[in-house]
Amino acid sequence: MDKKQRLIVGMSGASGAPLTVELLRQLREKFPQVETHLLMTRGAELTLRQECGLEPAALGALASVTHDNQNIGAAIASGSFRTLGMAVVPCSMKTAAGIASGYSDNLLLRAADVCLKERRRLVLAARESPLSTIHLRNLYELSQAGAVILPPMLSYYAHPQTVEDCTRRTAERILAQFGLEQAAYEWEGLEP
Repeated sequence: MDKKQRLIVGMSGASGAPLTVELLRQLREKFPQVETHLLMTRGAELTLRQECGLEPAALGALASVTHDNQNIGAAIASGSFRTLGMAVVPCSMKTAAGIASGYSDNLLLRAADVCLKERRRLVLAARESPLSTIHLRNLYELSQAGAVILPPMLSYYAHPQTVEDCTRRTAERILAQFGLEQAAYEWEGLEP
């Protein structure tokens, strides 16, 4: 049996491309034993250029394997391809709706569907504000199906000094969902 640790990282077109870059950077630097499988929607490619000034190939260089989002025959489209699960960072409401409805017309949606059906960890860094009733219903249904909804919320108790501090902390929180823990700020409670 294959003991290799693999993690799928899907990127949809919502704002938050720096989160994907940081997540892959941390995986490469701190967890080199994890084989990363990256896939991006067309919207993700546009957002990556807009928010980071990066081309998709530059982001792909941070991953072990990059997949064409239209190749629904890729290894990650099968439940027999063992993974730790999948993080969709950022996760647009269009992507959340596709996953929630089982509309697997591209590789990102199919890989997420596989994680749900195989009961593997699926973490969605949902990006939208404000959330409509439709968004909330889809996220609720995904949570009921086993997905972890992890919006990139700011946390102030660690006293972040920069946007990069906030981005780094969010990436750490996502990785922790897959048991990939690292030394990070931990809340220790308030002194009376």
